[in-house]
Amino acid sequence: MKPNQRATVITLLERNTPQRAIARISGIDRKTVRRYHQRWLLDPSNSPGVATGFETVATQIPPPWPPALAPTSASLCHVHREFIQAQLRLRRNATAIFQDLVDTHGYTGAYNSVKRFVRALRHKEPEQFDRLSFLPGEEMQVDYGEGAPTLVPGTERYKKPRLFVATLRHSRRSFRRVVWKSGQHLWAQLHEQAFRYFGGCPQYVVLDNLKEGVHRPDLYEPELNPVYAAMLEHYGVVADPARVRDPNRKGTVEHAIGHTQATALRGKRFESLEAQNEFLEHWETNWASKRIHGIERQQVQAMFEAERAHLKALPLLGMQYFTQGVRTVCDDSCVRVDHSSYAARPAAIGSKVLVRIFERRIEIRDLHGALLRTHAKAERPGSVVLPMDERVFNPSRETRLILRQAGDIGEHASRLCELMFAAEGRVGQRKLWGIVGLTKRYPAVCIDNACAQALAQGVYSYNHVKALAERLFADAMAAMHEASTNSHGEGGGGGASDPVGEDPLAQQHELIRQADDYADLFTHAALVASAVVAKAMDDRAGGQV
Repeated sequence: MKPNQRATVITLLERNTPQRAIARISGIDRKTVRRYHQRWLLDPSNSPGVATGFETVATQIPPPWPPALAPTSASLCHVHREFIQAQLRLRRNATAIFQDLVDTHGYTGAYNSVKRFVRALRHKEPEQFDRLSFLPGEEMQVDYGEGAPTLVPGTERYKKPRLFVATLRHSRRSFRRVVWKSGQHLWAQLHEQAFRYFGGCPQYVVLDNLKEGVHRPDLYEPELNPVYAAMLEHYGVVADPARVRDPNRKGTVEHAIGHTQATALRGKRFESLEAQNEFLEHWETNWASKRIHGIERQQVQAMFEAERAHLKALPLLGMQYFTQGVRTVCDDSCVRVDHSSYAARPAAIGSKVLVRIFERRIEIRDLHGALLRTHAKAERPGSVVLPMDERVFNPSRETRLILRQAGDIGEHASRLCELMFAAEGRVGQRKLWGIVGLTKRYPAVCIDNACAQALAQGVYSYNHVKALAERLFADAMAAMHEASTNSHGEGGGGGASDPVGEDPLAQQHELIRQADDYADLFTHAALVASAVVAKAMDDRAGGQV
């Protein structure tokens, strides 16, 4: 202290002024007053007196401290002790207790007296923590901290990157990496790097509720981010997020971060992230892993070697990362992804689906995560990945369907339709549909023969084919009728009497033949019709020649 302050303190001490009052009068902290008084009593040079620069403030050895004073008076709060204790059990603070004492108990003392009395009554039991122990390979704890200042690329400014630390709970072996920015993909990739560094996977990963890992914190059912959840599922690891504001659950990694910052990185600067990561790897291998753990009294590396055999084996392939979003199924039964369309059936039109976009494929899932469709990713924007059998029927672009149906009619019908489409294009499809539609009224053989005649005549017209088919069908029916009449005439011999007055719905009668007879009749008529049509075509062809 300055000489004048020291003189003031000594003068007040010699007058037996309490230290609290000296601190209030001089503006010096009470602890400083107490320490100075103790040093002043032990210093022999202060026995005859102390020169302050103005005058001698003491001419004799100061009396022992503390002087023999009369016992101090009891606090005014003692008479209200039971009331104050009851209020403390209700978790009320000193301000509320002081106000009640003044209002209802006639208290005349100061608030500071109540505050000191409450502080003396309060007794906090030290909080007890459970000492957690884990089996080898059971748990890994992860968290972010701050790394050492590192040069930002392209600038002359240094900035502290994020320090990722993953620590195996049993052996305390740690994996450390620094990164500039974090995200869902990077958070999951750092876990993968830790698994490969340790040579296996633990059963559980304990993390706090940061956004990169936990999408929605919840005490009972926390919701993980989809990328992070998919990565853990790929490696067969279960996430166990700590409760909100409960860092003691992952105290091992918290201690590892503090140990890294205080021992490895304190006072250091690096020119790049690569240099800092290389240093952290060197420090972990040569120093941190070789230390003797304070509680376990074993070397960390030795415990890790014993734990390594209990880690789960890594899968052959690493995680394939994706971005996920919600899409609505459009009215063409597709979803839009990066300006391309992908079939989403069996999802209903208008429903919501999850779309996972990988590097080379697209996955469509329902909102519960069940896989619906998988497509190869389109190489250019504007592509439509929709199979033909899932498209709505559209005559204006179903040329292949029309030609296939024309081929089912016959060779000549297929040839005529191909020539008509080649000559007229899309407009000619109407004529093709007309020719194909004739199969509803006429046999396919009549239509095919009509198309053969139209090809021979060089007339590519639906109406012409229709007229030819009608004439051929009429000729075939007439020939069939004539053949049937001749067949009955040759059978001769006086027919049966006309069954006048009998039930027209009778099922049994001498004139009603068996069904097999009718089948044979229809087959015979078809053969006759084909022969008649062929003969008519030959006759017309000979006449033209």
